Amino acid sequence: MPNDPTSPTPDGKTLPLSQRGAEIIELVARSGGSMRIQSIAEALEVSEETVRRNVRRLSDEGLVRKVHGGVLLQHGSTELSFTQRMAENPAPKQRIAAHVAALIGNGSSLFLDIGSTTAFIAEALKGHQELLVVTNSVAVAHSLAARNNNRVFMPGGELRSHDAGIFGAQVLEFVGQFRTDFAVLSAAAINAQTGFMLFDMDEAVYSRTIMANSKTRILAADSSKFGRAAPIAIGAPSTVDLLITNAPPPDDIQTAAQTWGTEIVVAD
Repeated sequence: MPNDPTSPTPDGKTLPLSQRGAEIIELVARSGGSMRIQSIAEALEVSEETVRRNVRRLSDEGLVRKVHGGVLLQHGSTELSFTQRMAENPAPKQRIAAHVAALIGNGSSLFLDIGSTTAFIAEALKGHQELLVVTNSVAVAHSLAARNNNRVFMPGGELRSHDAGIFGAQVLEFVGQFRTDFAVLSAAAINAQTGFMLFDMDEAVYSRTIMANSKTRILAADSSKFGRAAPIAIGAPSTVDLLITNAPPPDDIQTAAQTWGTEIVVAD
């Protein structure tokens, strides 16, 4: 296994943080928020220097704090559970969901990811008819299946307990069969330096796949995501056509979005 893999974006560029960084964050989180460098290296079966190099990157991003011989997670450097995220900022998410739903006509085809904002969007789409929905989210499928002549497609695989999402190689193969009008996805963090970020590598790979297979790529995120950092870029920010949010982003993100070619829409 390579010591420091990087993840290519659709345009061939490398992402600012590697999968190894995400693995370190997940491992340290499971250990209660702190861990020794030596223990991390042993758990991941890599050299201590590989761990130190990735920890330096994570520290530069504000995700961890280096201490003598170890690492501490910074507050907010891991993601809440799906249930917690559904309870976080529900009113802004509902406004965003209503706006996204208004962009999607009856009979449209769309990918939906496992984000909490996406789950609100699925609720907002309940009045739509004859949708073709491809999703790896049980929450989304539950909202839209068996109503109004919708067709809902889900991949097989292991159902994750913490977010009711299905991931794995077979999921990518399954969703790769579809070409849709829209891809609607979420992000854990948005900043001007790296664009749209997630904490989970599987989610990021899924997001890249559905964006590559859709005509219009919509990222739906409330304003609490602005200025945050997470270890994994979804892809080149230019792959996102619309950022739909509940409040104007900071000036640096607005300026960056113009460079990316991403239109920012503030939900009424």
